Amino acid sequence: MKFYAEMKPTNSPWLGEVPAHWEVSRFRFEAVINGGQVDPREEPWSRMTLIAPNHIESNTGKIIGVETAEEQGADSGKYLVAQGQLVYSKIRPALNKAAIAETEALCSADMYGISFADKVEPRFALYYFLARPFHTFATIISMRVKMPKVNREELADAPWLVPPLDEQCAIADYLDRETARIDTLIEEQQQLIGMLSERRAAVISSALAPTDSWTCHRIKHIGETSLGKMLDAGRAIRDGDQPRAYVRAADVRADGSVNLVDLNEMPFSDAEMEVFDLRAGDVLLIEGGATVGRPGFMVESAPGIAFQKTVNRLRVGPRVDARFVYWSMLRLYESAYYANHYGSVSFVHLTGEKLREIELHLPPLDEQQAIATYLDEQTAKIDALIAETRRFIELARERRSALITAAVTGQIDVQEMM
Repeated sequence: MKFYAEMKPTNSPWLGEVPAHWEVSRFRFEAVINGGQVDPREEPWSRMTLIAPNHIESNTGKIIGVETAEEQGADSGKYLVAQGQLVYSKIRPALNKAAIAETEALCSADMYGISFADKVEPRFALYYFLARPFHTFATIISMRVKMPKVNREELADAPWLVPPLDEQCAIADYLDRETARIDTLIEEQQQLIGMLSERRAAVISSALAPTDSWTCHRIKHIGETSLGKMLDAGRAIRDGDQPRAYVRAADVRADGSVNLVDLNEMPFSDAEMEVFDLRAGDVLLIEGGATVGRPGFMVESAPGIAFQKTVNRLRVGPRVDARFVYWSMLRLYESAYYANHYGSVSFVHLTGEKLREIELHLPPLDEQQAIATYLDEQTAKIDALIAETRRFIELARERRSALITAAVTGQIDVQEMM
């Protein structure tokens, strides 16, 4: 790693020392924000790509999900962006969304289309937008209002760095190469997570494939179901009511655990706490929404904590292993059972009636326990590999961000690395 021989202070709270030969400037002196809107319903604008914040991936500068203005049904004024100009999302700048337009396009009113002076390389400018100093600057100044937003005056005052143009190109070339390597590595790791997830689902499905010795039972014949208490925030508290913590759908996590800390509260009577209690072995199922039917498992009892009506509680009897039932319910959820069985449109809620009629295939109790133990062990191994891979991806993303910041702020000299 090579460093610049001579540095100088910038006297900016956002920038430290920079190479002595770099120019310290302001955005307003190096760039112009496009003005004048066009009607996206008219030709030729309607056939142009319309770039909105949701079409740009955070932190990477990549455009995703290309659609024309007509395909998006755009009907309000948009800005015209020339090929090679930069587009930057002025709302929620913490999401760090900026990209270079690959063709002539439109950008939404939530974005700025930006052209630069001849002495600025657009790719360098893009990396500068994505780097930590500018990201931090934009995030902090945007927090003055309820909807975080960077206005034109604030953006104009942003600190800017202008290395010689050939040096900007060298930095951009270096970052293009290095970020591409990191992105490829991240993509490979994401594919690995996909394969591990498929392996996990296959292990569960294989272990729960019924044999001739298994018998079919409706849930209503193997346990009791209850829907949680209706949320009654704002209702007058009755005599004897006490604010109690409760579990809701958001607390039933994707990994099957149930969050029991920092829970919301609402009034419950002592009698209600007996009805809506949570014990070790309870299977909780999300009642509605995009994750309807996703199960969670209570490893331990939770005295003093109840559950709300966005969650069903399934409490099985002594002839059934609760953990086996959890895995069975997870298999149904992951196999899109609810959408396939009830229809993706009409099925919105897992009511108690529907839950009680679901059929499960059960082996003898000792076999249920053996299968549940096997699945706990096998999925724990796969989950550990997935967690390790996710940590690797997070480190790679941090490495990507640090490399961009170091290069565009002159903390490293990349010219001899090309």
